[in-house]
Formats: sequence, C-alpha cells, structure tokens
Amino acid sequence: MATTKWALDPTHSELQFKVKHLMITTVTGSLTAFNASLESEADDFENAKVSFEAETESIDTGNKDRDNHLKSGDFFDAEKYPAIKFTSTSLTQDGDDYILKGDLTIKDVTKPVKLNVEFGGIATDPWGNTKAGFTLAGKINRTDFGLTWNAALETGGVMVSEEVKIVGELQFVKQA
Repeated sequence: MATTKWALDPTHSELQFKVKHLMITTVTGSLTAFNASLESEADDFENAKVSFEAETESIDTGNKDRDNHLKSGDFFDAEKYPAIKFTSTSLTQDGDDYILKGDLTIKDVTKPVKLNVEFGGIATDPWGNTKAGFTLAGKINRTDFGLTWNAALETGGVMVSEEVKIVGELQFVKQA
C-alpha cells in the first residue's frame, strides 16, 4: 500500500502548554512557529509516523517579560537549544481515537511521552484540499527535560508547577 503524506496546515493549527503559577492559577502559552508531518498507510492513521518541531524562540504567553524568562537559560535556553522536537514511535487506535507515543526532545534531553489524540475526522475544504483534524492532550514533567528553575513560596509550595499540560489542535492537508 502506498504511503500518504500529510503536511501541517499552520493557519488552522495551534499548540499550547499550561502550567500552574503560585499553585493557584494556570498560565497558558503557545509555540507560534512549529511544523509537523504525518505519514500514513491508510486513512485510519493506525501506525502513522508523526514528526514535529517547534522554535523555542516562538514561545508566547502574552507577557513579554515572562516570555523572555522562559527563553532564557533558566528554562528553554532558546539561543543554545533553538528547537523542541518530537518523533513518534507508535500511533495506535483506541476506539475512535488514538494513543500517540514518541520521543520528545527539549534542551537535548530526550524522553518518551504519551499523548491522547482525538480524531476529528477528514473533510474536503472549498478548494478541494483533503484535510484531517486532530486534538491532542498530554502531560510531561518539565524537570525531566532540564527545566528545573523554580522558587519556593513563603506560604509553602513553589512558584511554577513541575507538571506541564500539552494541548494541540492540528489540521493536516493530504499531499498529492
């Protein structure tokens, strides 16, 4: 069977992260410059290969000072480590949805991760392009990837949680 290649539609895709701040509220950020590809043997996407790369310099939380801190050596060290990368090791069907496993690399530290993927379906846009939509969600521990900066609070707890939620809305275009 022939391999079908799918390219990311960046106009209709977003990738966010969510982290607890002061352990009482959640701060949401985005990676605004990223690319992904998908290669499948069938439209059901079972065993498809997924790859992803984002520019760490593109981190945007809506606050310039916080963004600069996140890009600094305390966190992502964007100058030294310009990209976050993901390569799938498996994509298995789970009912109508999927479980995506793969290797995530941040700051040259690679760890296995598991993401839940909700399949939104396949549709044809008004220009005749075949598109597939996915919602992904998962969690990582940021300290596993060398993102260890934190500050203890006088009231107990820490300024930034170790757990980071990953949320994505990804739309791919079938390549001819």
